[in-house]
Amino acid sequence: MRRGILSTILFYFVIALPLWMFLAWLIWPKTKYVIAIIDKTVLFKSGQEHASLTWVLRNNKYSKTSTDLYKVGRDYFGFFPNKNKKYDLKGLEKVSNENLEKLSRNSDMVYVTDTYGIYSKEWYLGRNITERQRLLYGGLSTQDMLFLKKMKQKKKLIVTEFNTFATPTPEPIAREFEQTFNLKWTGWVGKYFDSFDTVQNKELPKWLVENYMAQNNNKWPFKKSGIAFVHKSDKIVVLEYVTHLNAEVPYILTKKEEREKYNIPKSMKYPFWFDIIQTSRSNKIVSFYDLKVNSEGSKVLAKNHIPSQFPAIIEHYRKDYKFYYFCGDFADNPISQGGSYFKGISYFRSLFYNDDIAAERVSFFWEFYRPMVNSILHEYYEDMKKEDKK
Repeated sequence: MRRGILSTILFYFVIALPLWMFLAWLIWPKTKYVIAIIDKTVLFKSGQEHASLTWVLRNNKYSKTSTDLYKVGRDYFGFFPNKNKKYDLKGLEKVSNENLEKLSRNSDMVYVTDTYGIYSKEWYLGRNITERQRLLYGGLSTQDMLFLKKMKQKKKLIVTEFNTFATPTPEPIAREFEQTFNLKWTGWVGKYFDSFDTVQNKELPKWLVENYMAQNNNKWPFKKSGIAFVHKSDKIVVLEYVTHLNAEVPYILTKKEEREKYNIPKSMKYPFWFDIIQTSRSNKIVSFYDLKVNSEGSKVLAKNHIPSQFPAIIEHYRKDYKFYYFCGDFADNPISQGGSYFKGISYFRSLFYNDDIAAERVSFFWEFYRPMVNSILHEYYEDMKKEDKK
C-alpha cells in the first residue's frame, strides 16, 4: 500500500517537474546585460551560429533592455535572411564613427560569433554547398575592428572565436586584429569528418578532395574518419583514423585550475571547425587541443609544420583589457531554444545527446560551452558591479 502511494507521488512529481522548472524560470528576475553580437553567417533564421549564446543568455534571463530578452533572429549585427531569397545587411559596416562610439559606451560587452559570411550558391539554393563559391557578405570589416578597439579602450569584455580574423577577412584588417590582441593565425584550419569516403559522405567538401588530389598525383586514398587541415594557400593535409590517429577526433584538454574556474571537464571531444593560433605570453592559454597521433601521424604533422597540441581558448583578463578568443566554432551547436525556458535543465543534460557518436556536438554545448560562457558572463558581471560601486 505504502509503496503504491510513493510510486504515485513519484509519478506525479516527474510529470509536474517540467512545469515547476518553467515556472522557476518565469519568476526568475531579468538582469540587464547589453551584448553586441556580431554574426555574418546566418543562412537560416534559426541563427545556429549564435544560437548557443542566445540559449545561455535566455536561460539566465540576461536581457537586452530591462524588459526584452535576447532573440536569435533579431538581436545581432550581420546578415539577416528574408523570404524569397532577399536579405538585409545590418552589420557595422555603414555605422558612423560617432555611432560606433555610442554603441561602445552603451554595450557591456561584444561577442563576435562568426564572420565567415554567406556565399552565393548556398544562399540562392538554400542549403550548404560543398563547392567553393563567391562571397556575398562576410569577413571582419574596418568598422568592426574600430568597434573592437573602442571596446578594448573602455576595458569592456571582448569575446571572439574561430574565423574572426581568418578568411575572408582582408589581410590588413587581420593583421590589425593580431597586433591588437597579440595573436597570430598560422594559416591552418581543421575539422573532423566522420567519413572520408567520397561515395558515402555527401557532406565532404568537393574542393577539399579536389585540392588534395591536385596536390597528390590525383589520389584520394582515405575511407575512414579523421581530421582534415586546410591552409590559406589551399594546401590540404589529411590524418586518417588508425593510419595516422589513435583517437579519431580532436580533444580539448584543460588543467585543474582552469577546470575549477570555468566548470569545464578535463577532456572534451571537439568535432567541428578549429583554427591553429599562436599567442604571445601576454595572453593565457586556458585550454588546448590535443591530436592523438601515432608515429605516422607525427611524421605528417612535422612535414607540414602542424603542431599536435595548440591553443583552444586564449584569455587576457586583466586591468588593461578583457579578451577571449575561442579557437573553434564554439557557438555553432545544433541545440533547441526551447530548453532555455527551463531552470535547472542542465541537471538532465545527459538525456539530450549520445556521446558515443564522435561527430555529435550537443555534448560540447552542455558539458563545455554552456558552463564556460556562464562562468565568463558571471565573472564579468560581478566585476561590472564592483566598478559601479567605486
